[in-house]
Amino acid sequence: MGFSAIVCVSVCVLVLCSASPVKHLQRSEPDNNTPIIGILTQEVDSEAMKIFGKTYIPSSYVKYIESGGARVVPVRLNQSFAEHEKIFKSINGLILIGGSVNLVTSEFAHTAGIYFRLALKAHDEGEYFPIWGTCLGFQLLTVLVSGENLLSKTTAENVAYPLNFSSEAPSSRMFASVPPDLRKALSQEPLTANFHHYGVTKEAFMGNEKLQGFFSVLSTNIAENGLEFVSTMEGRNHPFYGVQWHPEVNRFQWDPRYNFPHSSNAVRISSLLAQFFVNEGRRSTHHFSEAAEEISALIYNYNPVYVANISAYEQTYFF
Repeated sequence: MGFSAIVCVSVCVLVLCSASPVKHLQRSEPDNNTPIIGILTQEVDSEAMKIFGKTYIPSSYVKYIESGGARVVPVRLNQSFAEHEKIFKSINGLILIGGSVNLVTSEFAHTAGIYFRLALKAHDEGEYFPIWGTCLGFQLLTVLVSGENLLSKTTAENVAYPLNFSSEAPSSRMFASVPPDLRKALSQEPLTANFHHYGVTKEAFMGNEKLQGFFSVLSTNIAENGLEFVSTMEGRNHPFYGVQWHPEVNRFQWDPRYNFPHSSNAVRISSLLAQFFVNEGRRSTHHFSEAAEEISALIYNYNPVYVANISAYEQTYFF
């Protein structure tokens, strides 16, 4: 699979210094102390890995969510709407992983759209359901909100950057629990791993009324070609979050060929963001109707496969 396995590529024609008030979504949900986060599986695009299964989830995402204090349910593709709706009502949040599938025609994109629309409907009915998109997942969220592909060539391949925070970052939910010293480090040290060829430029983002109205831009970065792309965003009125970078690799990927940040600060920010999203999931009251059904849905029923000899991942789950 090699490097392409972690490059967030679309093949489609698709300084924080001081404390500020934090924007909270005004809900009064009780804490759910047994949160379960769904991770959407994705089509395998590597010939070397197709022998193991048709869809996959890198184990780094599973470990990332588990480290934040939640259990994981793999959300499989090619299920009926009724089946996905049942899963939606059983889990407390969803992760859209990075990868290299089509943002319009792939089953990954189609299924993500189902959960996105269910989450919007739930929000309108007073429920809480967070969604997080990483790299390709970030890009897909922009497509789902804007209704069009706004991607441009913004290559940042195998490089780690500090974040260029926006004026909205100090009041964001995502960075509220980040201590001042770590916020400063995020703005000065290369703590965010980037593996993408495409992204949404700040100009395109701010020029799209739907996108600009739905998401706050929390940070940007400069691509290898000099274009400024949006690197972190969060929903203004919805618990939807997106990062063009990969917080999960800081603790759970180790291939020496790739620029995975493993400094103390890199580990700290990865840990805090995992806890942040899981805590968002704690605000969801969704649950499985039966204990046996819950147990059978969990990732524990699957064994990861060692794939470090054919990909940038150490282990991957196949479905």
